[in-house]
Amino acid sequence: MTLPFGLDAAVAALGVGGAVAVPLVVLAAYTVFGLTGFGSSVVAVPLLAHLLPLSFVVPLQLLLDFTAALALGTRVRAQVDRAEMAWLLPFMLAGMVAGVTLLVRLPRRATLAALGLLALVYGLLGLLGRTPQRSWSRAWAAPIATFGGVVSALFGTGGPVYVIYLSRRIRDTGVLRATIAAVILISAIARLVLFGVTGLLAQPGLLALAVLLLPFMAAGVAIGSRLNRAIAPARARLAVQGLLVASGLSLVVRAAAG
Repeated sequence: MTLPFGLDAAVAALGVGGAVAVPLVVLAAYTVFGLTGFGSSVVAVPLLAHLLPLSFVVPLQLLLDFTAALALGTRVRAQVDRAEMAWLLPFMLAGMVAGVTLLVRLPRRATLAALGLLALVYGLLGLLGRTPQRSWSRAWAAPIATFGGVVSALFGTGGPVYVIYLSRRIRDTGVLRATIAAVILISAIARLVLFGVTGLLAQPGLLALAVLLLPFMAAGVAIGSRLNRAIAPARARLAVQGLLVASGLSLVVRAAAG
């Protein structure tokens, strides 16, 4: 039987094992999102990159993240720190243009290795507790937002970059959560436009696969929200960081082995 919208090509490329693994990865990633409030892409993209080309994985994850970010961002927009947003957005958009160019042009081994290193560094910094504690000057907005834009477009994992910066600028937890949600939502909208212009969203099976994965995303968020009430936040973060280290290391090894 021929599946609609090129989905049969995507399923055939995955094989039986991949067709089972991809929904489970999405379920796990959004369980993390429900548990910690962010990090779905940081978990999902390195794992999905073992099963699908990175140029397919990043737009797929973007479609799922956009849905989740839209639901949260529209509810908390009144608390957004618009001054911080105004400083971040121009540099973030410039970084995204560069990131999309790299996503299309870089060799697969190079992008896999870079993604693996990024996940590995994120995980190790979290496990070692090496996160900055002092307030940061607004002068950091330009390099941080540019780097976050590149990483968002290239790997779909720019959220932690913005979290690190904004958490050093905003002390009110409600305003911080709302501002992060707004940055991620605008980042998702901008990437949707860029990916649409470059044809990344037109890949066979992409939209249909994203729609099929939406129930797994929703189920993961629901499970994570329940776990959030039962598991200490420190234990949850430790589990996430350990998963990042393992997935990042596996990608680096895979890229090195060709």
